[in-house]
Amino acid sequence: MRIGTGYDVHRLAAGRKLIIGGVDIPYEKGLLGHSDADVLLHAICDALLGAAGMGDIGKHFPDSNPAYKGISSLALLSEVRRLIGRSAFQVNNIDATIVAERPKMAPHIPLMVANIAAATGADRSAVNIKATTTEGLGFAGRGEGIAAYAVCTITRTG
Repeated sequence: MRIGTGYDVHRLAAGRKLIIGGVDIPYEKGLLGHSDADVLLHAICDALLGAAGMGDIGKHFPDSNPAYKGISSLALLSEVRRLIGRSAFQVNNIDATIVAERPKMAPHIPLMVANIAAATGADRSAVNIKATTTEGLGFAGRGEGIAAYAVCTITRTG
């Protein structure tokens, strides 16, 4: 078994959709980024790539490449699954935390889990998503951005 960690943060901005865990969440702002800026999926991608010793999301999907402009991070996560699969690894477990003052994430977590399980080939029971606030402290507490942390384990397939 191998373990990887991931962290990502994006600024909230008007005129953008808020997509987290592949779910379009109704909110007055969205996350700013080259792709759909799905902070949760980016953290998970980094954790999986790290566990496999394959670098990070920026190495495989650079924001300098126009092909990734506006791309769904679910597509990126599926590609990460394919990349680590080529190295004979499979997803064993995903545990992640979203850090946001608003909006409330709890109603959206079951769909996030389903999306992540489908994209990674993991059983839903192996995907755990949590959300927390910062009690008004820091950039997340002020509503300036959203962050996510992820820890993933992978195992050899053969």
